[in-house]
Parts: sequence; C-alpha cells; structure tokens
Amino acid sequence: MSTDDSTTTEEMSEPTSWPELGIALYERLTGRNATIEYTFDDMKVAVPSKVGEDAEHAHWEIDGTVSITTHED
Repeated sequence: MSTDDSTTTEEMSEPTSWPELGIALYERLTGRNATIEYTFDDMKVAVPSKVGEDAEHAHWEIDGTVSITTHED
C-alpha cells in the first residue's frame, strides 16, 4: 500500500470490529453522494443497557430497509 503525506495512521489501519468497519465505510463514502442500504427480514437485537452480565436488554425488531445517504456540505 502506498501512502502520501496526507494519509494518517488511522486511515491506514484495517478495521478489527463491525463498528470500525461501518465507520471506515461511511468515512470513505462521505462526499461521494453514496447511499448505503441495509435490508432486514425479521431481525431481532437485544441491546444491553450497560456492559456486564447483569445488564438489562431492550429488545428491538427490525423488518424493513434502513438507508444512509452521505453528502458533503
């Protein structure tokens, strides 16, 4: 991989988790008028209230499409 002086260490590192991958993809597409579209079919997610085994969970159900559109101001 070749880099120039404007490339930061953070831009050069590979994502190691799903959140990092999402952030990297969003940053790459920002300013390119891109739309990221996710389609879910009866997806169920348990969202923890905090970190730890004693966390309570909110139960979300997603059935449909989520679109994220990027643009540069």
